[in-house]
Amino acid sequence: MSTTAPVPVTFWFDPACPFAWITSRWLLEVAAQRPLEVTWRTMSLAVINEGPDTPDSYREGFPRLWQGIRVAVAVEQRFDTETLGRFYTALGNRLHNAGRTLDLPLLAEALAECGLSADLVAAADDPSWDGAVRDSTQAVQDAVGTLVGTPVVTLDGRSFFGPVLNPIPRGEEALRVFDALRILYSVPAFSELKSARIATLDFS
Repeated sequence: MSTTAPVPVTFWFDPACPFAWITSRWLLEVAAQRPLEVTWRTMSLAVINEGPDTPDSYREGFPRLWQGIRVAVAVEQRFDTETLGRFYTALGNRLHNAGRTLDLPLLAEALAECGLSADLVAAADDPSWDGAVRDSTQAVQDAVGTLVGTPVVTLDGRSFFGPVLNPIPRGEEALRVFDALRILYSVPAFSELKSARIATLDFS
């Protein structure tokens, strides 16, 4: 694999998803060693899972899911995907690494760390953003289908759910995963690969 030309990668995530967080940190690990152009995009777990088969226990978390994704979409639309990426890092460090609850104070802190206007936190409870949330989710489902979750990675013109990783691959291992993924994406016949997940998540 060539390591000289920048590789465009689009990363689709719901900020509440711990699996997406791990995958995003792997991508940044690769970007520290290879020239990547990462575009950060949103997709919604609440939208994906709003069907009648979703358990009530999962639905109980929908209000917080909506709060997080609305603010993320507001940041992306008011600024750009680079700013969205910075906001995602600030939010994820608190939510996933520090184990805090996704709520208005956490969202406000993440916005403040990025130097973004505090009034953006109002988007959390503003349903006028829901159309944009649904549009971004539909865009990724058009590429990968409706029976997937988050994250989704678009690479070399193809989009797939995953990779789901645990813990975060570091150093040379991160590059091996990336190169293997590019090989799989380059095979037109390839569509899916899955195994049992490791139960305990490791964000280190």
